[in-house]
Amino acid sequence: MVTTRADREDAGIPLPAGLTAALEAFCRHLATERALSPHTVRAYRGDIRSLLEYAAPRGVTEPGQLDAPTLRGWLASQHQAGAARTTLARRGAAGRAFTAFAHRQGWLSSDPGVQLGIPKAHRTLPRVLRREAIISVLASCEDQVTEQLDRERPEAALAMRDAAILELLYASAIRVSELCGLDIGALDDGRRTIRVLGKGSKERVVPVGIPAMRAVTRWVEDGRPVIANQRSAAALFLGARGGRLDPRTARRVVHARMRDGLDAGPHAIRHTAATHLIEGGADLRSVQEILGHVSPATTQIYTHVSAERLKASYRQAHPRA
Repeated sequence: MVTTRADREDAGIPLPAGLTAALEAFCRHLATERALSPHTVRAYRGDIRSLLEYAAPRGVTEPGQLDAPTLRGWLASQHQAGAARTTLARRGAAGRAFTAFAHRQGWLSSDPGVQLGIPKAHRTLPRVLRREAIISVLASCEDQVTEQLDRERPEAALAMRDAAILELLYASAIRVSELCGLDIGALDDGRRTIRVLGKGSKERVVPVGIPAMRAVTRWVEDGRPVIANQRSAAALFLGARGGRLDPRTARRVVHARMRDGLDAGPHAIRHTAATHLIEGGADLRSVQEILGHVSPATTQIYTHVSAERLKASYRQAHPRA
């Protein structure tokens, strides 16, 4: 018998049938109506199952029996168990999403989640690479392509792919999952843009610079045909065996191509690109569109990053700082 990941996650405390049905309905809502990624749905499933496993021994057998004291008690138990502030904030938000859904379904006469105070997670500033550092990494990738040209064709093809990945990540600030989901038809050479399918299956068009377009075109014309096979379909970036590149492999590629002790992955490159756009004079709304953020508040963190970098430079350079 084959067990799914959801089966393994639900192998804890058995839940009453009413709670199990409510959990499954909520997860279907997240996947189909809100079009959240499987990873996000799994995270919600784990959080709400934790809530229901806390509530069931306390006499809750149906979602309509959930109330504010139960929600608060659940979060308090998480706190006592040593959950981090970020975990508490995430689980509290998940609990509120679930009770709001239950209220809309008519299972709850009123939504107890609105009474739930959620601790705010400490917002840490993302790591940002200096311009010189990221340019040096890109130049190193280009050097490796040149070195591999005289060797075996698959090695040269992978070097072209890796250079194209890093160039495109920095040029477009797209997420690694978005990069892996790209098809060849997403590229528009004439307009120098790329069509990206982001979170919630929302599509956006992102501009791409000349060096990145050059690197991606070289990969498509000279590198990709060496690796492509029946498994490749229309995928833009391929793994070594010809299938669509997966995010885990893409992260390994980025970490492997970093040099001089830089410990940075695709997300750090995304942060770096966004910060450099802000520092170069791009307006916040444009950066929001490029990043695919729903709310401008999410993008505003990059203004804080730029301010912190400015202060750090001032303290380092000014004799009276």
